[in-house]
Amino acid sequence: MDSIRLKIDGRTITTTPGKTILEVAQESGIRIPTLCHLDGLRDVGACRLCIVDVYGQLVTSCTTQAADGMEIETQTEVVRAYRRTILELLFAEGNHVCSFCVSNGGCELQDLACELGMHSVRVPYTYRRERVDATHPRFLIDRDRCVLCGRCVRVCQEVEGAHTWGFAERGSAALVITDLAVDWGEAESCTSCGKCVEVCPTGAIVRKGASNAEMRKHPELVAELTEKRRAHG
Repeated sequence: MDSIRLKIDGRTITTTPGKTILEVAQESGIRIPTLCHLDGLRDVGACRLCIVDVYGQLVTSCTTQAADGMEIETQTEVVRAYRRTILELLFAEGNHVCSFCVSNGGCELQDLACELGMHSVRVPYTYRRERVDATHPRFLIDRDRCVLCGRCVRVCQEVEGAHTWGFAERGSAALVITDLAVDWGEAESCTSCGKCVEVCPTGAIVRKGASNAEMRKHPELVAELTEKRRAHG
């Protein structure tokens, strides 16, 4: 099959097979909120914010392949309610006090809160207190601001090839670690490339020395590097 036809929010779209719903929507100028997705990295459906309605079933658009005849709704009342609840849970399980964050004004989580109209959190905060790891000479990680999107893990594996970052524990105890849970400054596999800093959507992984609202990141770097690698074989 050379092409497929589907509907997104009532709009008929013709595209080529093999794309995800998110890819088709983005190519058609249809906005679907994302957090763990990043062009140039493998999609894993971690944040669940990109959910859409397909025949009454909620699916992650970044990992669901578009199919011929599909009818997709991206902005139903139920979809919007679930997205806001997911966002509130992300805020509640971490320490996201924007006024004291170096990424204030340059944070994707903060931008999503504004976009989805999240003015308050309706669930209890967990008030987790993880130790800030500032042992690396150039960077630091504040795990209380981590949303477990996995971008740092994927960029370190798929682009840099160092495999420094990984996940440990499960459920509410889950966290990102360096090497076998050693301090970042002791992680022998780390190349200090800084890619994990640039792709982190919050103020969790940042450069040392940045003051409040000063940190600005460049996640588009990954897509540029991936494209250059493809061009050079």
